[in-house]
Amino acid sequence: MTIGLLIVTHENIGNALIESATTTLGMCPMALEVIAVTTGCDPDCLLETSLAALKRLDKGHGVLVLTDMYGSTPSNVANRLCGLERVAVVAGVNLPMLIRVLNYPDLGLDELAQKAMSGGRDGIFVCERGEGH
Repeated sequence: MTIGLLIVTHENIGNALIESATTTLGMCPMALEVIAVTTGCDPDCLLETSLAALKRLDKGHGVLVLTDMYGSTPSNVANRLCGLERVAVVAGVNLPMLIRVLNYPDLGLDELAQKAMSGGRDGIFVCERGEGH
């Protein structure tokens, strides 16, 4: 199964996450694109850019869209893609979420969206003094 990955984030957050994840994993097992949303961007233009990216990334099995802060412009643009066939959107992207997704490139779209959520959630901890020494 080949799921595409579209990351829609503020500025260079998406590019930095991809660089960190692929350095950690030593590869990028999925076709992906990043849309960097800058201050003053036109949301309608961003939507058109996103739709074009979906067309390039969808090889028949869908596209997982990861976005950063829910309720922000990148998230609002990504959420406008939710109603499309073979598209799943998950907000709150972080490095553990992205690494989890990249570790399961053969999953179907719905399963991959669930892995993204669990990876993001499971990668959050309150660190206690003295841990890691």
